[in-house]
Amino acid sequence: MGISPDKHRFNGRLLMLGFGGMGQGVLPLLLRHIDLRPDQILVITPDASNQAAAKAQGLELLETALTPDNYRAVLEPELHPGDFLLNLSVNVSSLALIRLCHARGVLYLDTCIEPWGGGYVDTRLSVAQRSNYALRESILALRLELGPGPTATVTHGANPGLVSHLLKQALVNLAKDSELGAATPESREGWANLAQQLNVRCIHIAERDTQIAATPKVLGEFVNTWSVPGLISEACQPAELGWGSHETHLPEDARRHGFGCQAAIYLERPGGATRVHSWTPLCGPQQAFLISHGESISIADYLTLGDPLRPKYRPTVLYAYHPCDLAVLSMHELAGRHWQPQEVQRLLVDELVSGTDALGVLLLGPVRGAYWYGSQLSLEQTRALCIRNNATSLQVAASVMAAVIWTLQNPDCGILEPDEIPFAPILQLCRPYLGELGGTYSDWTPLKGRVPLFNEALEPGAPWQFNNFRAF
Repeated sequence: MGISPDKHRFNGRLLMLGFGGMGQGVLPLLLRHIDLRPDQILVITPDASNQAAAKAQGLELLETALTPDNYRAVLEPELHPGDFLLNLSVNVSSLALIRLCHARGVLYLDTCIEPWGGGYVDTRLSVAQRSNYALRESILALRLELGPGPTATVTHGANPGLVSHLLKQALVNLAKDSELGAATPESREGWANLAQQLNVRCIHIAERDTQIAATPKVLGEFVNTWSVPGLISEACQPAELGWGSHETHLPEDARRHGFGCQAAIYLERPGGATRVHSWTPLCGPQQAFLISHGESISIADYLTLGDPLRPKYRPTVLYAYHPCDLAVLSMHELAGRHWQPQEVQRLLVDELVSGTDALGVLLLGPVRGAYWYGSQLSLEQTRALCIRNNATSLQVAASVMAAVIWTLQNPDCGILEPDEIPFAPILQLCRPYLGELGGTYSDWTPLKGRVPLFNEALEPGAPWQFNNFRAF
């Protein structure tokens, strides 16, 4: 189940849905690490502006928007056993695509679980139904329905995706630095037991993006270093987090789900309007958006011991995201527009002039203090490593490339989440593209240096309670 250092041979056809910043960023890595000719690739995208970029790479491009009414008619003639559908699109149902790939013997990979267009903001659905928790449960139900079949790797970008592998390496590192030794668990229960033995109470997917563009943001514009529609969708979803066994009480605006694995809760407010205190080695303490992400749920579920309703152990898991400054301004304006997207959307790649993206896992509770393990990748390093990328997109592209290769080498595994894939081979192939990859200890807690200017209902004797992380 390892990844060969040589190019992986692939004789089928690769269908790439979407060819925006992410598609254009991952293509050079796929061609670098897979024996893949441009004439084996078909790009399907609704965006006419991508036509020139595809032709410049010698790719065939089909300009069409996939809908519930036409996706089968468009895709079925193009998909044959042994082909690979790489889904980097938005507003196309992952559930529908996986079902189609299973029926036709086609491999599949995406970076997040998407509903059909409008699904994130459809007010006819309950808040719970618009959550990532509900989307994940629909995929888990499909796995039970379909059973064994071609590998469909879901939610394998940087996060979700790469961070699940970073977490396992971080747990191994912590164990090595403690009296537990460096033995690597071989099962889901083994990883959960290790996290419990290390006293990991909370896990933040803690990210800080300091990349700077030459051109400022203007009114009515959303600017970002990765998919603008993707971040807008996530900002509009309810804030979600895996809910730990050490938590003593639910926040007033929190709700549990009436179905599924019970590993997570959601708040009755959008993630783009919810902030938490967190930390990265790049900038130290930060106030970040509590953005809904699949890894917050899947990691919490994966590390659960005992009854899911009354777990013996489960960490609280959340995504604490501080995007680049122009994206922060864009999020602020989006909230002021009552979550109606700006008329102009700008993806930052070539016009960036400096900065770093620090993406990692922050483990809180171990005896030696907080431990952050992850990638600190600068824009300068990125441009030396791979064209058509910035520091944010290359972390995603490397993880997609590694997961595509792993899927090709393990074609009969059915539907899989990143937590269920061996971490070492993925990290081995991603490592050259992650800049400074390593761990840092810190004495940071959400209460350190916190002298409230106003009354806050903090819990000084229990620093790892979610209430202490939340910024009001």
